[in-house]
Amino acid sequence: QVHVAESGGGLVQAGGSLRLSCAISGRTFSSYNMAWFRQAPGKDRESVAAIRWSSSITAYADSVKGRFTISRDIAKNMVYLQMNSLKPEDTAVYFCAVGLRTIFTIQQWGYDYWGQGTQVTVSS
Repeated sequence: QVHVAESGGGLVQAGGSLRLSCAISGRTFSSYNMAWFRQAPGKDRESVAAIRWSSSITAYADSVKGRFTISRDIAKNMVYLQMNSLKPEDTAVYFCAVGLRTIFTIQQWGYDYWGQGTQVTVSS
């Protein structure tokens, strides 16, 4: 069993920054993917960013490229999402997920374990 727990959400003004953290515990694997997703009120959940644990290859949704950065700390089993230049449309519940597929993907189908989510609210 793999446990995933997000933290770091909150309220921030447009143009501000937040850093989300994701802790992984339980079973570990030699190679897997981690990603952030988000779901805004009344909308479907969407991909935000993904990282390959072993190689640190990354992928981003077009809407966050140049503003968000995903990173990982292998020693701490942590993944982070640094969010800069936040916009009101970034307001959503942000989810961290772990995927065990051998291929690298940012798509939701590639992820097996999910956290409960953390709320990010950006005021205008």
